[in-house]
Amino acid sequence: MLCRVDGQSASRAPVVGEGAIGPPTPADRPVTGPAGLSVAEVAERVAAGLTNATTVRTSRTVGQIVRANVLTFFNGLLTALWVVAVATGRWQNALFGGVVIANAGIGIVQELRAKRTLDRLAVLNAPRARVVREGVVTELDVAELVLDDLLEIRAGDQVPADALVRSSVGLTVDESLLTGESEPVTKAAGDPVRSGSVVVAGSARAQTTAVGDDAYAARLATEARRFTTTYSEMVAATNRLLRWIAVVLVVVSPAVLWSQFRSEDNEGWADAVTGTVAALVGMVPEGLVLLTTLAFMVASLTLVRQQTLVQELPAVEGLARVDVVCLDKTGTLTHGDVRFDRLDLLDGADADGVRKALGALAGADAANATAAAITAAFPPAAGATVVGAVPFSSARKWSAVSLADAGTWLLGAPEMVLAGAATGAAGTARHRADQLAAEGRRVLLLASSPHPPPGSGEDVGLPQDLRPVALVVLAERIREDAAEVLGYFTEQGVALKVISGDNPRTVGAVAAAVGVPGVSGAVDAVDARTLPEDDDALAAVVETASVFGRVTPHQKRAMVRALQRRGHVVAMTGDGVNDALALKDADIGVAMGNGSPATRAVAQLVLLDGRFAHLPAAVAEGRRVIANIERAASLFLVKNVYSLVLALVTVVTVAAYPLEPVQLTLISTVTIGVPGFFLALLPNRRRYVPGFLRRVLCFAVPVGVLTGIAAYAGYALTRWLVPGAGVPAARTAATLVVLALALWTLLVLARPLDGVKAALVATMAAVVVLVLALPALAEDVVLLQVSAAVLGIAAALAVPAAVLVELAGRWALAAARPDAAGRDG
Repeated sequence: MLCRVDGQSASRAPVVGEGAIGPPTPADRPVTGPAGLSVAEVAERVAAGLTNATTVRTSRTVGQIVRANVLTFFNGLLTALWVVAVATGRWQNALFGGVVIANAGIGIVQELRAKRTLDRLAVLNAPRARVVREGVVTELDVAELVLDDLLEIRAGDQVPADALVRSSVGLTVDESLLTGESEPVTKAAGDPVRSGSVVVAGSARAQTTAVGDDAYAARLATEARRFTTTYSEMVAATNRLLRWIAVVLVVVSPAVLWSQFRSEDNEGWADAVTGTVAALVGMVPEGLVLLTTLAFMVASLTLVRQQTLVQELPAVEGLARVDVVCLDKTGTLTHGDVRFDRLDLLDGADADGVRKALGALAGADAANATAAAITAAFPPAAGATVVGAVPFSSARKWSAVSLADAGTWLLGAPEMVLAGAATGAAGTARHRADQLAAEGRRVLLLASSPHPPPGSGEDVGLPQDLRPVALVVLAERIREDAAEVLGYFTEQGVALKVISGDNPRTVGAVAAAVGVPGVSGAVDAVDARTLPEDDDALAAVVETASVFGRVTPHQKRAMVRALQRRGHVVAMTGDGVNDALALKDADIGVAMGNGSPATRAVAQLVLLDGRFAHLPAAVAEGRRVIANIERAASLFLVKNVYSLVLALVTVVTVAAYPLEPVQLTLISTVTIGVPGFFLALLPNRRRYVPGFLRRVLCFAVPVGVLTGIAAYAGYALTRWLVPGAGVPAARTAATLVVLALALWTLLVLARPLDGVKAALVATMAAVVVLVLALPALAEDVVLLQVSAAVLGIAAALAVPAAVLVELAGRWALAAARPDAAGRDG
């Protein structure tokens, strides 16, 4: 599309998907002049509430946080059971109420801390917009825009509010984030642009027509750090477990209540109610949800300290599942900045004319790093009068200007500007460009023609009679830590795919320099123009090759989807607008903090300082979280299983429930609650393995069943062998058996032991010994009646049962270790 500088395009392409994104923007509003609004006009609109501030919050409110942590089904159930326990007059058995308060309190405090941190970052990293006011272009927070403001939008921007284009220089926007339509749309003066769409080429000034909550995609435009409903295997599995447990509680509770009132072991209603309360409290996973949320939050805050902003909490888990990382070359393997290196004039070139043309090209489309580098070397000349321009597009990979007295000049990828050239001056230029690209240089070709480009919009074509004039060589610096980072991923079994819009030879040379596996040099790179369009054929190529050049934005998106169809979990890194679609579709999108607003808006992670070197730490953090939560969830579920087993046995035998509520509180505290939280926050290098819920159940069910059977055996044997001891002594034996087996289970899950984990297990065992050794605690608080006979029965049962727990644990945990290199630690 050849555009007149006054903003009127040669033609108007239809708005793709316009009907799908709402009614047309009003065109009859009072026109804001080229100088923009005055201070008084802005103040008037602010007073009227006509700003771009929205009610969308970057995190939950304090009230929402409190309600979410307090008003839960299980908290309600525990509170009701606490009231009943208090009514029995045995204050010890109501101590589990402290668990409710502690869980809610920890959850609220931790989430409020996370909220303050994330909200503060949301302000620091909020989207910015350029606006013209009183003739001056300034940058403002998106929320500070007002109705009728005159926006200045450029390539790489995400449109912050619904607007009407007032002047355009080749403006092309991508509305796929709103409509799903993949083709870019050309916008001329008088056309509407919607908030959330992405500028892929050109620039424009546009008057806002709908702001704040009235804008079509206000959520996309203000999507800073916020809680989302992104799919998480662990969250989904945990919710499924909680639903099952709730159903079990509803079904089992009446039967347990009936058995406790019928049991001859219970003396009166207080004993029956106490047994029922103990059975139900044991089946409630009171800390599991808190533990999962807390682990996500701590991971997010840990990554923030490493300059990695998590925009969606479940993305922490997604990091653990990544097995393919797609990398853009520029800004990832190399520093994002480029600088002019040298100018190679071709035969017959006029040096002054070349400099004049380069200055005009860079000045007409200065919205990218390449143009900025050329502008620094070739400032626009005073005598160059631009009468038309074709802005740079990632799809066509060239830009053009028409000068009043010097014809048309094109600057772009040599193989795109001189497509098919093999002989003569064009062939010589292509050959020289290929040589430079094979050395890892970034090369652009400057060509001239006496004719303007034919066509318009995205269909604009190359002019006839193109003559190569010069090669513009740009320098990029490879990141010092790139090789080390890629080595980490290779060692961890993560496949690497370098996907770039640059010359394949350049990309291949850089990839070889940083050690991408299977790439020895420029010849190993695949030219994306040769890629098949068939999905299966594309997937086969992408699976086997590692480096791709001349990739269009839509091809990047197709390649990500092809890898996903092959069962891969894909992370995509990028910093330019051409990466936005692929980042959006990837399982984990990683944007550079110095990249375009569009990429930051759709990514789950933002590397705030733009350093790719932070990504291994982020992946390691994700793996730590998912492996540790799995380990802690196994602890919680073991208790639920043996509590259910004991409840069912008491229903069948019509016996008293073998544990008092206070005894369960002790067991839960020293073998689940405290160690579970410590284990969830410790380092863990185990690789992700699918099947979280299956593995947790494979461990928890056999271990829980063994523990439940051994506990009831201790209760029954004590009643039989020590008939005079009564129910309290039998419950003491059952408690000791459960404590021993639960501590052994903790030991199994904590392996391999290091100093911290060994100290944790030893400390919990010491607490148990202390409680048993102090009569004031053992008898008066925990209601235990410890004797030599009871200790002997408990030891005789606990030792063989611990052996069985060990065997069951080893069998179950074997599924969690994919190989020796992936051991948890």
